[in-house]
Amino acid sequence: MSAGQSGAELAGRSGWPSVGVVVATRDRPALLERAVASIMGQSYPGDIDCTVVFDQSPPHAVAVPESAGRRLRLMRNTRTPGLAGARNTGMVAGSTALIAFCDDDDAWDTDKLRLQIELLTREAAEFASCGIRINHADRVVDRIPPPVVELPQLVRERVTGLHPSTFLFRRAALEGMGLVDEQIPGSYGEDYDWLLRAAGRMPIVVVQQPLAEVYWHEQSFFAERWETVAAALEYLLAQHPELRAHPGGLARIQGQIAFAQAALARRPAACRASWQALRNNPLERRAYLALAVASGAVSATSIVHLANRRGRGI
Repeated sequence: MSAGQSGAELAGRSGWPSVGVVVATRDRPALLERAVASIMGQSYPGDIDCTVVFDQSPPHAVAVPESAGRRLRLMRNTRTPGLAGARNTGMVAGSTALIAFCDDDDAWDTDKLRLQIELLTREAAEFASCGIRINHADRVVDRIPPPVVELPQLVRERVTGLHPSTFLFRRAALEGMGLVDEQIPGSYGEDYDWLLRAAGRMPIVVVQQPLAEVYWHEQSFFAERWETVAAALEYLLAQHPELRAHPGGLARIQGQIAFAQAALARRPAACRASWQALRNNPLERRAYLALAVASGAVSATSIVHLANRRGRGI
């Protein structure tokens, strides 16, 4: 199946392509139920197979009923422990024309899949996203990426709105993109790696509405795992020469590494990474934040909380 195939060519019995939604989960039953309910309740006319993959935790029943055109499957992660392995387990177990991800602590608006698939078909694209609504503490912030996101922009910036709970793509694209990288330390940044690979093939198209509710909270597994963050970012730099070749993109990631090292109280490493970032881009704010944390002037936690309240990460 090529990226240029029409909706009719992809259609199942309903006239719409089938969608397999992969939800990787670990020890969050109440949040998981909310996510699955939002998937099974989509207004999309086509068939939806929701596959919940339990990672490093035993499978348990999810109290969301199946209905016509809606199937719920539960399975264990049979690949590398972690988010990447769990997502791959769910993808390879299915056979739907399209695949989508939803984090177990997020939820979808009712029309998300229908609007994305209409756009994907209309633009003959491989990969579609949409805007998000970030919920953190008592604040709600919308983030809507540009209508089209290409590789050069993703090298310059992560584009916060391109969240994994918005990812929708053609199964056929896996032949060129490959599966989610299970070697990334702690599966941190696997979504950014995935986006870089996707955009390297074709531009990513974006529905210009916030159609996914993203919840940032104390149960978010990557909130402050600084050792994993630093190792994963070093790994991404090694894997993507386009990041190393762009001074601004390189400085951004070096600044993130510097901040992680500062949060770990590794002052010499934080200073080295900060100066490397500033040599590549004197305006890289993460480097200055890292130096402030390394000096003891401010805590890493307070900066992260302030950024999150504005719907941003470090």
